[in-house]
Amino acid sequence: MRVKVRFFAAYREILGQRETEVELPKGARISLLLANLIKDFPALSEVAAMSRFVVNQEFVSPDTVLEEGDEVAFIPPVAGGSRFGITENEITADDLIREVTQPKDGAVVAFVGVVRDNSHGRKVLYLEYEAYKEMAEKKLAEIGEEIRQRWGLDGVAIRHRVGRIDIGETAVVIAVAAPHRKDAFVACEYAIDRLKQIVPIWKKEFFEDGEVWAGWQE
Repeated sequence: MRVKVRFFAAYREILGQRETEVELPKGARISLLLANLIKDFPALSEVAAMSRFVVNQEFVSPDTVLEEGDEVAFIPPVAGGSRFGITENEITADDLIREVTQPKDGAVVAFVGVVRDNSHGRKVLYLEYEAYKEMAEKKLAEIGEEIRQRWGLDGVAIRHRVGRIDIGETAVVIAVAAPHRKDAFVACEYAIDRLKQIVPIWKKEFFEDGEVWAGWQE
């Protein structure tokens, strides 16, 4: 079977082309396609280890089985990370503000969600967040698109941390830039509300006397 493969950024520079068609055995997975590319272009190995994969304009896992006529794209990492991301690393409002601010903007509103030391009258020791990463990042990007459609704003970034997060540490940051402050405030509030509605992220609260999962059921 034949699939179309598109290359961007570092992939395009290393391979020297923007797209090609590749012959693969029936039932081949993305991982095989990538392995074949790395075999021919060893310089891809480093960037490939941090890349994401897209089939027919949807994010997928490397185990995805390809079909005749599919369009595949390898998405290399970008400086500063995706504007809509799930990460195990620390996140700061300053980083996201720099990413969204443009000369035309007169206001930037940032929401920073931090871990507090109590929940429903119980003392919290720390939290653990878990996410369905591929779907969560897709949904975060959808929130950004909803804001663009509704308020005409494209300066939006949302990043959520997963793993163990201690008291006082940041779990999520949302930054929205706009020409006027009212739109920035309203759109930022909209983003956090939508995040809790549609993004598959769960948290486990650890107390002195037990632990409990929370998430969409809230």
